[in-house]
Amino acid sequence: ATVLETDNTVCRSMNVIYPLAVPKGRRLCCEVCEAPAERGWASSRARRISGQAKRKDNEVHVFVVSGVVHQRADWGSIHEKICQLLIPLRTSMPFYNSEEERQHGLQQLQQRQKHLIEFCYTVAQKYIFEGKHEDAVPAALHSLRFRMSVHGLSSVELVPAYLLLAEASLGLGRIVQAEEYLSQAQWTVLKSTECCYATHSLLHRNLGLLYMAKENYEEARYHLANDIYFASCAFGTEHIRTSGGYFHLANIFYGLKKLDLADTLYTKVSEIWNKYLDNHYQVLSQARTQQIDLLGKQFETDTGLDEAQEAEAIQILTSILNIRESTSDKAPQKTIFVLKILFMLYYLMMNSSKAKEYAMRALDLAKEQQLSVHEQNTIQDLLNLISAEEAHHIT
Repeated sequence: ATVLETDNTVCRSMNVIYPLAVPKGRRLCCEVCEAPAERGWASSRARRISGQAKRKDNEVHVFVVSGVVHQRADWGSIHEKICQLLIPLRTSMPFYNSEEERQHGLQQLQQRQKHLIEFCYTVAQKYIFEGKHEDAVPAALHSLRFRMSVHGLSSVELVPAYLLLAEASLGLGRIVQAEEYLSQAQWTVLKSTECCYATHSLLHRNLGLLYMAKENYEEARYHLANDIYFASCAFGTEHIRTSGGYFHLANIFYGLKKLDLADTLYTKVSEIWNKYLDNHYQVLSQARTQQIDLLGKQFETDTGLDEAQEAEAIQILTSILNIRESTSDKAPQKTIFVLKILFMLYYLMMNSSKAKEYAMRALDLAKEQQLSVHEQNTIQDLLNLISAEEAHHIT
């Protein structure tokens, strides 16, 4: 059989699952579509002996699927990333000598599940912002299942996963399926007395996206206005978590040819991201001026964003840039403003090549439109910063 190896996990080739061989009362379902499973991947802990992986006897099915297509979808989306973490969750708990040990084992199990909830959720969000809606579905489903296991079937903690699945379904053009997920999320929120403003905001944002897909712009505006209200209550009117509502509302006005309203909202979104990124950019620039060594820091600490939020920033800002570039002859300063924001974003993400690309585009446009010497010098300073760092790395 073909063997896939991770650090100390061995995943063997797919095996056929025979229903009569499954223990009574146990139901194996496909990780992707919830249909009865037909195949499973067997995995086991491995120990290294003379450089070779030796299998232990406690081999388990790490995941089960209804066919090869779903196996590939699940593995490529999320399973390869979490395979090793799943093994302790899908094997029976060992015998403990005391109640204290048993409680400690249960706490560890729950901590693993909570970690996987957030990890799968972040991965699914990142896929959605990158436009990879098909890949987002398995990751969101894993997040949903772990939430059900930890919080129960009617908890409001399930809502974020339902909303991710709804958004992925909308991206795939499956409106009926998206409506089902949104109905489940809405019903869960209505039953709950402990739903926070942030969750209300996410719910209304996704309802707004649903009605945009159905071209019911009146309802879409209503829900996006509620999204902005609840996000403002949770984070503030000028927070990046609120900017998504402004952005989608601007898209509606842009599609309806109400360009003045759209322009105002796109400017609002740009200013929010500019303020946020400029604060981090100034702190980083000051630290480097003081010759503080930042090389040991993790990349995400430079932007203050996780991978999903970085993907969201790229998606929003590049969308606004495309719209600005289509009218750059009328308002080149607005295009240059967005290019400079994207420069800061990629610079903070430690992606010097992309940062340099956007700075060059800003400088070329400033020269083409014959903008002020001060504006051109400001952009040139950004390029000089990148060049100086590249020279430093070479030496």
